[in-house]
Amino acid sequence: MVEEIIRKTPKKVMYKWSIYINVILFFLVALLTYFIIIDSIDAGKYGGDEFLDIVRDVAFLAVVLAFIFYQFFKNVFTIMRRSL
Repeated sequence: MVEEIIRKTPKKVMYKWSIYINVILFFLVALLTYFIIIDSIDAGKYGGDEFLDIVRDVAFLAVVLAFIFYQFFKNVFTIMRRSL
């Protein structure tokens, strides 16, 4: 059902949504990087359970970066197929 909605959506709208999603993802990368820095500083000062906060931030950052790289490579392969 979802695939049917995606196929009916015009490419222009899909490109616009893709731009908005990428802007949000890059904002999340910046925010999570900030949280990693702050949590690292706190872990250095206090020690103890703050390490789990760093692991949490790194896990979220890994998911966001994986999604960004997935989109990047998907778009690169689409461009390569169209140009060949």
